Amino acid sequence: MQTKTFIVEGLTCIDCAERVRAAVSQVEGVGDSQVDHANGTLMVSLAGPDLPTEEIARAVRAAGYTLATDRRRHSGAILTFVRFVLSKRETILTVVAGLLTLLGLALAMSGAPHWSQTVLFAAAVVVGGITVARHAFQELWLSRSLGINALMVIAVVGAAVIGEWAEAGIVVVLFSLGEALEGFAAEQARGALESLVDLAPPVALKLLSSGETREVPVEQLTIGDRVLVRPGDRVSVDGVVVGGESAVDQAPITGESVPVEKRLGDEVFAGSINTSGALEVEATHLAADNTLNRMVTLVREAQSRQAPVQRFIDRFARVYTPTVAGMAALVAVLPPLIFGQPFWGDHGWLMRALQMLVIACPCALVISTPVSLVSAMTNAASRGVLIKGGRYLEALSRVRAFAFDKTGTLTEGRPVITDLVDVCTCGECPENCGLEHAASVEAQSSHPLARALLAEADARGVAVLPAQDVTLLSGRGMEGIVNRAQVTVASHAHFDEYIAHQDSVCRQADELSAQGKTVMLVRHDDEVCMIFGAADMPRPSSRQVLADLKAGGIHTVMLTGDSQAVAAEIGRQVGVDEVRAGLLPEEKVLAVAALKEEYQTVAMVGDGVNDAPALAQSDVGIAMGGAGSAQAMETADMVLMGDDLAQLPFIVRLSRKTRRVVMVNIAFALAVKAAIFVLAAAGLATLWMAIVADVGASLAVILNGLRLRRMGA
Repeated sequence: MQTKTFIVEGLTCIDCAERVRAAVSQVEGVGDSQVDHANGTLMVSLAGPDLPTEEIARAVRAAGYTLATDRRRHSGAILTFVRFVLSKRETILTVVAGLLTLLGLALAMSGAPHWSQTVLFAAAVVVGGITVARHAFQELWLSRSLGINALMVIAVVGAAVIGEWAEAGIVVVLFSLGEALEGFAAEQARGALESLVDLAPPVALKLLSSGETREVPVEQLTIGDRVLVRPGDRVSVDGVVVGGESAVDQAPITGESVPVEKRLGDEVFAGSINTSGALEVEATHLAADNTLNRMVTLVREAQSRQAPVQRFIDRFARVYTPTVAGMAALVAVLPPLIFGQPFWGDHGWLMRALQMLVIACPCALVISTPVSLVSAMTNAASRGVLIKGGRYLEALSRVRAFAFDKTGTLTEGRPVITDLVDVCTCGECPENCGLEHAASVEAQSSHPLARALLAEADARGVAVLPAQDVTLLSGRGMEGIVNRAQVTVASHAHFDEYIAHQDSVCRQADELSAQGKTVMLVRHDDEVCMIFGAADMPRPSSRQVLADLKAGGIHTVMLTGDSQAVAAEIGRQVGVDEVRAGLLPEEKVLAVAALKEEYQTVAMVGDGVNDAPALAQSDVGIAMGGAGSAQAMETADMVLMGDDLAQLPFIVRLSRKTRRVVMVNIAFALAVKAAIFVLAAAGLATLWMAIVADVGASLAVILNGLRLRRMGA
């Protein structure tokens, strides 16, 4: 069955979502529909081949909302909110009702006849209440539920019946204004994510076969097209550099704070900024499939995966509202019947019950969690961290142990030459003779150690000579002829078995090996001339990242298949708490399971491919280098888009801050409702006080949640 997802503007609560779902479900051709109020989306399953878009749009409008092709990007300024209010029929009616209420209050203060005040307040109730009444009807008739709007209608009608027209008018205006403010704030939280898409320019300078450039929409580019990216321009496509060199600021994609040097063959991402030289880039992805769009799509999907606390609040709200409404009915009836208390009047039990109905609205409670989670995930995405759902953000806040893969995670993932020991005794070899011979033979190999030797030779300005008759030594090394000399580059074990060498050479090789380094020896003719030590070096950020995590009370463990000596040395350099070496992939899974028994909640950090079983076993699997790996983006619970750990402490702090904000929001919303509920029962509250408390609590939790969008590293 075909499905289609739409953006719905203005959704803020469960009742809103249920009204839209009920209305759309009645459209012919729609088999099923689901509405996510946290994400502001409508997903419909089609019963037939045609998409009844116009009918769906009409149904959504009938429920009081509108479909949109994209999020509106609001700046948050008062003027922007005013434009937001004046752009919708419902909010315009609220403004008119507000003006009528103000006029009524002005007449009351000036001592005008009571009937004139009543007329203005009644007009405000009618004008402002049209939308509320329609929504209440939809809740009762279509959704078969007692929702927020139905409670408001009961409260307003009750106030009018007992002659409290001023209270009724103020309640209608404040409620409608509060709904508009909540909708505006919620759209800001959601729209911030889509604003990332705007980082990619809509047009590109396409390079023609004639060498000229032509400005074209990025949607018209195909894979293999070449574009020119001038200094200061944003890169328009995901692709590889085929001409030029420059430094590229890719912070929005990977979170790296320093521009990255790009040369021939390097990847670049749409939305990153070219800083210095011109680049020619060959497109490797269509505009719709670039990394930036995939990030936004994945986070948008993640926003619909509720955290446990959010699912609990939604279930609680469905029980809470009818329960409080039932209690309000009992409050209105029982004291007058049993104790002879007054039913009518300002302090009668009917007015107290109406105040409780207003307090029964669960708006602040329901919106407190999704706004906080969406804000946090958007913040993380803007720093190059994908969080695949609120439940993973919540789980990360409870993590007490981090397990790390070694190779490519805590280390660079590629060996470098760390030691060159000249052991030649012939007295005729020039400086770096052993490196020259070794690099000349290894130039015909693609092995990581061969590349390390060549990189060292290039760094020292050592010439790489032609080599003849190069052969492989069964995985232990290589040999060949360089400048008429027989050259062998091989492991210490190979030399021990086949090539005589001095005891002093053995001792020095063993010393390097004891330090966790890979050892290679070089011989030309019959002379052993040099010993190389190679190691996979720790990432520059690893030690600081682990120190930050440990400062936050997290136990750190390195899991690796490497030898104990190598693992222990790397562990010492990066400062990890515990090292578990010599592990096969299935043993890493068992190690993670053991950590979960000891620490309850465990995160695993790896490359997202080789460590997939261990990542799956952990409570939160975190993959690195997602910008260059579609598989990592799809499989892990969280993805560090940059090939670096630097953002890890930040997302841990963000997760913990988010949990605190959510808890504070829930506690605050419940406390406000409890306080007003007690005041109402005691006859010390008013209807307008109740609605101000409800709207104020909603705005307070929204603004508190939105702070997570601006939390710095």
